[in-house]
Amino acid sequence: MDLKAPGTCSCGALHLRWRDLGRGTPIALSVPVPVWRQERAQVWRPKRFGLSVKLVKDERLLLPRVSFSLTPTPPEEESVRKQNLSLLPLPKPLSSTDLSVSGHKPNIRVAYQGCPGAFSEAAARKVYPDCQPVPCELFEVAFKAVQLWLADKAVLPIENSSFGSYHRTHDLLLSHSLHIVGEVQLAVDHCLMALPGVTKRELKRVLSHPQALGQCEIALSKLGIIRESFEDTAGAAQLIASKGLGDVGAIASAQAAEIYGLHILEDKIQDISFNITRFLILAREPIIPRIGCPFKTSIVFTLEDGSGGLFKALAVFALRNINLTKIESRPQRKCPLRVVDDTDHGTAKYFDYLFYIDFEASMAEPRAQNALSNLQEFVTFLRVLGSFPMDVTLPSGEVMS
Repeated sequence: MDLKAPGTCSCGALHLRWRDLGRGTPIALSVPVPVWRQERAQVWRPKRFGLSVKLVKDERLLLPRVSFSLTPTPPEEESVRKQNLSLLPLPKPLSSTDLSVSGHKPNIRVAYQGCPGAFSEAAARKVYPDCQPVPCELFEVAFKAVQLWLADKAVLPIENSSFGSYHRTHDLLLSHSLHIVGEVQLAVDHCLMALPGVTKRELKRVLSHPQALGQCEIALSKLGIIRESFEDTAGAAQLIASKGLGDVGAIASAQAAEIYGLHILEDKIQDISFNITRFLILAREPIIPRIGCPFKTSIVFTLEDGSGGLFKALAVFALRNINLTKIESRPQRKCPLRVVDDTDHGTAKYFDYLFYIDFEASMAEPRAQNALSNLQEFVTFLRVLGSFPMDVTLPSGEVMS
């Protein structure tokens, strides 16, 4: 037996910590030994020894002294030990379905931004029907809920088909360490609602999330009422119901109207009838990318100084027949300006940008690995936000052709 600092000992492949030895109480272990060589004498050679270890205090030594003894295990006990091991339950091997984001665990906690009845909650229930929703006041709270193990996943909107991106989600993806493990698309039908008995003509204001107000621009312009931003759609409905605001309407889901007892004055008031919001599924750990099913990878990077940088960055994907599904640029918030020396006009200052790109390929594919390896040659920063299965179903549940 060897003594290992700062408080462990080892015997073959076994390692013990001093606290495992208790207060001088011997510990009995069964230690395997190599198969004995065949000798001329035909005698029984034990394959396992019983090891008794006891901690002995010795102030003269820097490390504690260990006393131990070895006793051979008889053949009959060895057969009983093997029989008992065969009866122990063994862990089930992982299958390909265990690695998929669509595998639903019961009572999985899913964080979302908003109050009960929000569209984000509907998206969470679409991908995790039996989940335990965890409503959060802000997008950042949903991120932190997953990081602090208060939730298992987070489902947050990233872009809408008629009003564009949710920039707050982009910014938080960069400032937090969560990984994108999936996506879900949800058909969003906005309803104008108010307290029971209130008509459209009595409304003076309408409350909702800025995205919802933007998606219903035409209908709100016809009403000619004041628009006020709120943290989320369902929260606006909750406020009207709790405060009894008779001259205020809300734009939210039909479910929110049912939850908070409001009357729907008009449904599907969004400017474009086929209104889709794409949500990201976030987790603490990434999933294992696979080949054989549609995958998408999301990255963010910054470019070096010089002309043609963005063209070079996009070319690494085009040269490998990788389709780009999203390109988003955001100014760097901590260092937004880039100073460039210009001999003719002095010093020029340009915005320095972060580029978010989604492309249709799995990180398990060599072409995706080669593309990112090529991209690293002329970027100053590169981060893979996630490689995840694509949502190939329509909001109605039909599979895209």
